[in-house]
Amino acid sequence: MACAAARSPADQDRFICIYPAYLNNKKTIAEGRRIPISKAVENPTATEIQDVCSAVGLNVFLEKNKMYSREWNRDLQYRGRVRVQLKQEDGSLCLVQFPSRKLE
Repeated sequence: MACAAARSPADQDRFICIYPAYLNNKKTIAEGRRIPISKAVENPTATEIQDVCSAVGLNVFLEKNKMYSREWNRDLQYRGRVRVQLKQEDGSLCLVQFPSRKLE
């Protein structure tokens, strides 16, 4: 297995993961929300996140059967994660308005 530094940022396993719980204003920080409530939305789905990321021009793919480890509800509504590419093969940014996973 190659070390992480040797793998290309364009490899799909190097894309960042976004679970719907990260953006859900109904969740607490302990339950997995990662952004302020003022910027979060109510019960987002992985498909909605994929649509928004695609609309702004990011390279994304949906993994429908993945579950967030802190999510206690196993309904289909809460399943899925979105993988997003932030860097090109050469290490340059895909879109300059998204330099990292951090919310600015």
